[in-house]
Amino acid sequence: MNTLCEQLGVSHPLIQAPMAGVQGSALALAASDAGVLGSLPCAMLAPDALRAELQKMQTGGVPYNVNFFCHTSPPSDAARDTAWRQALAPYYEEHGLDMANIPTGPGRLPFSAESAALLAEFKPRVVSFHFGLPAPDLLARVKAWGAFVLSSATTVQEALWLEANGADAVIAQGLEAGGHRGHFLSMDLTAQMGTFALLPQIVAAVRVPVIAAGGIADAAGVRAAMALGAAGVQVGTAYLCADEATTSVAHRAALQSEASRHTALTNLFTGRPARGIVNRVMREQGPISPAAPEFPLATNAIGLLRAAAEKKGSTDFSPLWSGQNASQCKSASAAAITLALKAGFSS
Repeated sequence: MNTLCEQLGVSHPLIQAPMAGVQGSALALAASDAGVLGSLPCAMLAPDALRAELQKMQTGGVPYNVNFFCHTSPPSDAARDTAWRQALAPYYEEHGLDMANIPTGPGRLPFSAESAALLAEFKPRVVSFHFGLPAPDLLARVKAWGAFVLSSATTVQEALWLEANGADAVIAQGLEAGGHRGHFLSMDLTAQMGTFALLPQIVAAVRVPVIAAGGIADAAGVRAAMALGAAGVQVGTAYLCADEATTSVAHRAALQSEASRHTALTNLFTGRPARGIVNRVMREQGPISPAAPEFPLATNAIGLLRAAAEKKGSTDFSPLWSGQNASQCKSASAAAITLALKAGFSS
């Protein structure tokens, strides 16, 4: 058996990527039941919701991964907030919305002592992080129950940093990947590489297992990643149209249309670069805008627009997260999607 399989407790070294906002425990459990590692995204879950989801995962009796963000909450920036509101004002007027109703608050909280205490009740086998690693004392609490810790690296330097600071394996996240970039040492997007350029460089640089992520959507992609030295793969976009995903009807339609061929990195929806299908607000405001507040403070103002537009059947302001390869976004069970991907390990 592959060493990573033993560490993750799975039959095949495949991780269903955590995808906050488009999945919950149902997809994670279905993937784990199929012999790979299902992932529960936790960054947007309040404590009560997190507990409820963890209880469902625990009842499944299979290994699973829980994923958290570990960003630093930014200070408020009045000038930037004003510029952001001015940029969005015409859209608010178009939809008859009042900016006085924009909610306050961070929207997404980083991994905390409270998170660690709650997790300790369940002791998940695998814990993964995005945007680096939590503070050493928090990481020590996670490792105290024997959790296997993963985190994403988008450069060789980040992979080396993760290895030096306690990650048990590194996810090499290529530029093709959908959703948020995991970069944390540098915000310079020109330093970002594609998966099959990044992967062999990280494999050569670190001693811990390396998991390839980004643009891998079928058995051929799995096979290619393993040939380049990956210990395993992580796949997200191919699961977006799974029966067990909570992806909206409009998002599914975009993923299964020609629109999915045009994605871009954008900071408009959260304040941090993330890859999604290009829509109206990305065309008109960016896709990268200097006015967008730091992550995750951009979320609140555009969130009201999103809700209003979606009620009218529009995705003009919706984050249609997708990697660059949505070719395998099939309407199928997670088990069927997983079976097709697992074929890449047997040849």
